[in-house]
Amino acid sequence: MFDILSLLQCLLPQINATTMRQLNQIIMAMLAMNGRITMLGISRWTGAGGSYRTMLRFFHTVIPWATLFWLFFRKHLFRANGVYLLAGDEVVVSKSGKKTYGLDRFFSSLVSKPILGLSFFTLSLVSVEQRHSFPIRIEQVIKSDIEKSSLLSTPEIKPLDKRKRGRPKGSKNKNKTDVILTSELLRIKKMINELVLLIANFIPLTYLVLDGHFGNNNALQMARQVNLHIISKLRHDSALYIPYQNPDPNHRSRRKYGEKLDWRNISDEYLRQSSIEEDIQTDTYQASLLHKEFAQPLNVVILVKTNLQTNALSHVILFSSDLKLSFEKIIDYYKLRFQIEFNFRDAKQFWGLEDFMNIGQTAVTNAANLAFFMVNLSHHLLSDFRQHNPDSGIIDLKAYYRGFRYVREMLKMLPEIPEPILLTKIFAKLTALGRIHPVSAGVEPS
Repeated sequence: MFDILSLLQCLLPQINATTMRQLNQIIMAMLAMNGRITMLGISRWTGAGGSYRTMLRFFHTVIPWATLFWLFFRKHLFRANGVYLLAGDEVVVSKSGKKTYGLDRFFSSLVSKPILGLSFFTLSLVSVEQRHSFPIRIEQVIKSDIEKSSLLSTPEIKPLDKRKRGRPKGSKNKNKTDVILTSELLRIKKMINELVLLIANFIPLTYLVLDGHFGNNNALQMARQVNLHIISKLRHDSALYIPYQNPDPNHRSRRKYGEKLDWRNISDEYLRQSSIEEDIQTDTYQASLLHKEFAQPLNVVILVKTNLQTNALSHVILFSSDLKLSFEKIIDYYKLRFQIEFNFRDAKQFWGLEDFMNIGQTAVTNAANLAFFMVNLSHHLLSDFRQHNPDSGIIDLKAYYRGFRYVREMLKMLPEIPEPILLTKIFAKLTALGRIHPVSAGVEPS
């Protein structure tokens, strides 16, 4: 049996002994229980000292989750000499009622429409070597009055006034690096600054990986303001231009934009890689291109897929503000961004992100952060568990802890402890209940 309390010892400087004891009881209950992860459900699995009122006290205690996430990661999950990316994404959970803190309508990609619920923005450290994402900072999204009013009010459409050709008289060039960040980008910038201050250069961070929602100049400038290079995706219909090359070196020209790039007919000089798999040809192009909405050149990677049977074409446009980054790393790093989606899945499916019924600000914050903390903790437990149980997942891990709980309660009722051989068989039988993968002979009761 894994000693959870010893894993949590690194958190002691930040939380008191009472909160540590409560957290240990809650974690043990969440690992063993089935059904919905709510305060009432947890209290039914904690045993002595874990009543419902204890759950209320814990969930209404202000806990420095950001520091706890970092201390646990540094102690148990960090791998020296590894390369880590900073990835960010937003997760929406459906909630009903009227009094839950932060309840609003948010767009859910799972149902492709706005739903009533809560939204949390997550920053995650993604290990390039381990190919895994570790949530490191979670903050609830609270819509500002401006965001709410912009959604409720529909702008009046006015007919365009006819004006003469050319540039209006008196207009001046705009500095595209001087942008006004939205409340969303300000929130992300604040989270990144606080995270960088917390880790204090323990991990060198260079790249911020975000999805296509942040494929714009404002997000790029926000990333550069926190000394990070952005990796993201552009719209499929983005207008990209080849930098103008003056054929006459003796003639001075202020022209900036050259020929517009047609993704269907890209010059072979930009081709970096081509492969064919199951009648699908993938051509990878890379070039330093200009976009009229961006303040600086972009390191653009275009993946063009061709169905060799139907000649149907599709493409994806990735970009980075780091002009020296290779196309292999841009593609690989953007693929790794999806690992954060698995964090969201596990937090919802196994650790109560979709189940909690708390309504107060502190309680909601604790419930969401606890779910993501369990994502990191379960990953560490699984790495040890898989040494004797290859291919095991969270369901197998929870079955193991549930079986251990059954064995412990059964032993309390017996007049004497069974023989070791019989006890091992009982333990193996009970821990196999509900498992997906078969029990390994290497599992021994402790």
